[in-house]
Amino acid sequence: MGNTMNEILNPSAVTKDADFPHAPSDWTRDAASAAARTEGIELGSDHWEAISALQAYFAEREKPNLRELSDALDERFHARGGLKFLFEVFPGGPIAQGCRFAGLQPPPGATDKSFGSVR
Repeated sequence: MGNTMNEILNPSAVTKDADFPHAPSDWTRDAASAAARTEGIELGSDHWEAISALQAYFAEREKPNLRELSDALDERFHARGGLKFLFEVFPGGPIAQGCRFAGLQPPPGATDKSFGSVR
């Protein structure tokens, strides 16, 4: 994920949420919660953990590939059921809906109704 001009020119002015160190500079928990509520979801600990994982993954890779991102999420949440678990947490798709709430641009194909989302 690239830095904004403000982050580059004045890095000390950027306040980051300590629990979400890889979040986009214009992202807030309140904005994520508001977006989720418009989709009928109240964000809980599982949502926040997935959002943080998505933000960290995007921070490591400039433009993540849909397949790699899907595999990474499946592995990260394997003990709880992987992608099946995440589709219960994010009924609109763990990548498409998760990225919306995380303030990220989902990779191409994530919002295709035949792959990557169920709403």
